Amino acid sequence: MEPINIIPPRSGTAFVLKRGERLTVTDIQGEQVSDLVCFNQHDTAEYLSSGRTIDYAETIFLSTGHRFYSNRSNVMFNICEDTVGRHDFLLTPCSAETFKIIYGHQSAHHGCFGNIANALQPYGIKPDQIPVSFNIFMHVTIDGNSGKIAVLPPTSKSGDHITIQAEMDLVVALTACSAEMSNNYSFKEIGWKIDHPIK
Repeated sequence: MEPINIIPPRSGTAFVLKRGERLTVTDIQGEQVSDLVCFNQHDTAEYLSSGRTIDYAETIFLSTGHRFYSNRSNVMFNICEDTVGRHDFLLTPCSAETFKIIYGHQSAHHGCFGNIANALQPYGIKPDQIPVSFNIFMHVTIDGNSGKIAVLPPTSKSGDHITIQAEMDLVVALTACSAEMSNNYSFKEIGWKIDHPIK
């Protein structure tokens, strides 16, 4: 078992997750979102697809047992453990534009989008290739009548975690989210570790 790695507040990282390996993402202090995107390591034109995953699962509430699909309808990973059960796969990673349009910040942080883009540079993945992220621990509600979206504080507590298992070799980018509303207006760290399959 690998030791836990730390993503500092409002930052991100990227790494390779091989088929069969398990990635555990931990909310260390509670109420902290982590954006995740991934790509086929051997062909980065294949990427995680929100639309296909939700379509095939027939739900937006994705948790233990659900498979996550690529834009080519191949399974990229599945959730094998989830202590929270509430995440988001509708909203795009926050960006400098997010902070200007939603929060009115003129001198804006580059957000999860910028952190993901920077982390993926060594893998030759460009910003325009970044898809909708799987927003771990993010609490989004939808009004049944108007369809209006609300971003609420995460329900995750200190030590809550989610574990996914790779179904292909992946390049994964992961953040400690930078958006105020997503994290109940407090920025905290995210933990992650990779468990290698026993041979």
